[in-house]
Amino acid sequence: MAIVFLGTPAFAVPSLRRLVDEGQEIAAVFTQPDRPTGRGRRPSPPAVKEAARELGLPVRQPEGMSDPSVLAELASLSPEAGVGVAYGQILRREVLEIPPKGVLNVHPALLPRHRGASPIPAAILAGDLETGVTIILMDPGMDTGPILAQRSLPIDDSDTAGALTEKLADVAADLVAETLPRWLRGEIDPQPQDHELATKAPLLKKEHGAIDWALPAVDIWRRVRAYNPWPGAYTTMDGGLLRVWQAWPLPGSGAMAGTVITLNDEQRAGLPPGADEGAFGVQAGDGVLAVLTAQREGRRVLPAGEFLRGMRDFIGRRLGS
Repeated sequence: MAIVFLGTPAFAVPSLRRLVDEGQEIAAVFTQPDRPTGRGRRPSPPAVKEAARELGLPVRQPEGMSDPSVLAELASLSPEAGVGVAYGQILRREVLEIPPKGVLNVHPALLPRHRGASPIPAAILAGDLETGVTIILMDPGMDTGPILAQRSLPIDDSDTAGALTEKLADVAADLVAETLPRWLRGEIDPQPQDHELATKAPLLKKEHGAIDWALPAVDIWRRVRAYNPWPGAYTTMDGGLLRVWQAWPLPGSGAMAGTVITLNDEQRAGLPPGADEGAFGVQAGDGVLAVLTAQREGRRVLPAGEFLRGMRDFIGRRLGS
């Protein structure tokens, strides 16, 4: 029984590879069109397109799945089911009804929690102790379909959105490889979601990365992790941006919010294992944010100690919001 695979970013690649390794017949891979990236704004292929070509699979890159010609081509493939992994579009009913077994969608969250475009950062921002992967049978809503399978994963204090994405991509590959054959054999009874428990994870924007030093240090720390690698947590200094890539929340008070301070011995004892000994602090609304790695605009990322050596009179300055 042939299936179609719909996916775009690197997160989807392990699932595609795993389905091929498991012997699933993939009639075609649908992915987003090449998009301009980088300073030169040259068109760049999605990660799934590159993986599909490497695997010898036919690739389709329509602008939209609801175009009549795309619907006709999809129907001509006679897929038994579809598998969507971060495809990047909400599929309309006319698409979902083509495969007799519907379209399975892989979502990196424990639905109904964190429906939407940015579930991995949302879990970190919320201070969740765990997240996971949910496979649903897609309906026309935003991650509202019934649940076919679910697997949880603890969130470590060191996890950034980037690190957690890599972990969840592997969990997703395992779960979809186990779930798809069982679904095709009719062994799974879909379970409706409890919509009253749903939370939303809206699309991230660049401005979300701006640090508000009036917030508690714990909240800023979560933002540093949730916005790594994009859009990055940043503050302002001398009219330019200062990005904070790694940080740690500590107790402490006394200075105005946003003031750069030297960590005392008690605070240094509270840093995580392996933290840069040159870490400095920034006073938050409640507590202190220890900065472990930082980056001035147009410069490279530096450990805090090396950053300080190149910044005279930095201690005592007040960073912008």
